[in-house]
Amino acid sequence: MAGVTTEMRLPVPLGFLAAKAWGPPEGRPVLCLHGRLDNANTFDRLIPLLPTDCYYVALDFSGHGLSSHWAAGFMYHHFNYVLDVLRAVEALNWSRFTIMGHSLGGLIGGIIAIVFPYMVDKLILLDSYGFLPYKQEELLGSASMIIKQFLALDRKKNIKVYSPEEALKRLLKANSLTEESGRILLQRGTKKVPGGVTYSRDIKATVINPFLFTVEQCVEFLKNIDADVLIIVAKDGMGKSKLLNPEGPFGKVLLQGFRTSLKERFQVEVVDGHHSVHLDNPERVSGFISHFLQRDQQIKARL
Repeated sequence: MAGVTTEMRLPVPLGFLAAKAWGPPEGRPVLCLHGRLDNANTFDRLIPLLPTDCYYVALDFSGHGLSSHWAAGFMYHHFNYVLDVLRAVEALNWSRFTIMGHSLGGLIGGIIAIVFPYMVDKLILLDSYGFLPYKQEELLGSASMIIKQFLALDRKKNIKVYSPEEALKRLLKANSLTEESGRILLQRGTKKVPGGVTYSRDIKATVINPFLFTVEQCVEFLKNIDADVLIIVAKDGMGKSKLLNPEGPFGKVLLQGFRTSLKERFQVEVVDGHHSVHLDNPERVSGFISHFLQRDQQIKARL
C-alpha cells in the first residue's frame, strides 16, 4: 500500500543514514532528497499520490532528521550530502535510479546527475533548478562568510530547549508552511529532552555551505546530464525570487540551458504555491510527477 512506510538505517562511516520507504522493493527505485534543515517526512503527503509500482526511499541527510551527526569540528558542505547519496545507493544496491529533490535536495540531485550521469535516469526538481548560481564578484565574499559563520558555531555551547508548540512556532516563522506540514516535519525533526524538545538536526548544518558556481559554469555543467528532467517552479517560491524566477537573470539562463541541452528530455511546470508546495498542496504537483515517472512506459506501450 502506498501509505505504508518502512523505516531503515543505512550504515555509513560516521554512523548511519536514516530513511523511510514506500512501495514494493522490486519497483522502480526513486531516491527522495529533502530541503535544507528538513527531513524525509517532507514527502509524506506527496508519495501516496504517486505511482504505486515505484519504490520510494526518502533519505535524511547526515545531520538532519534521525541520521547521525558529523563529529564536532567538522563542517557540512554540499559535497557531504553527495557522499550521503552515493553511500545510500550503494547500501541499497542501486546502480541506476530516479532522483526527486526539493530545494537543497534538488541541488544535490543536480550534482549527482552531472558528475555520475550513468546513475540517474530521471531527475525531478521541486522548486529547484538543480543549481544555485552566484555572481562572479560574490564568490570570495560568500566563501569568507561561510567560514566565519561556522567558526562562530564553535563558541556556541548551549542547545536551546523548547516546548513542542514553541518549536512549531519557530519553524513556521522561518518557513512558508501550513501548521499541518510543520507538525509532519517536526515528528522527525525534534527529539524529547528534559524540559521539552530540541531540534534533531545538527546545529552545524544551519550554515549554508553550497557549491560556489557562476551561472555560466552551471549551464556548462548541465550539458553532461543524461537524465530526463522535470522542474516544478512554485509561483510563491522560486517564482518570487528576483534572480531565480523563470524570467529572472539566473532562472531564464538556466531554463534556456536545459532546453538547449536536453531538448525533448526537459519539462518545466509552474504551479501555485509556496516553496514547499509538494508538502502543503501535493495534489498540485503529483499529476505532473506521476506522468513524468510513467512517460517511458507509455511510450513503450504505444510501440
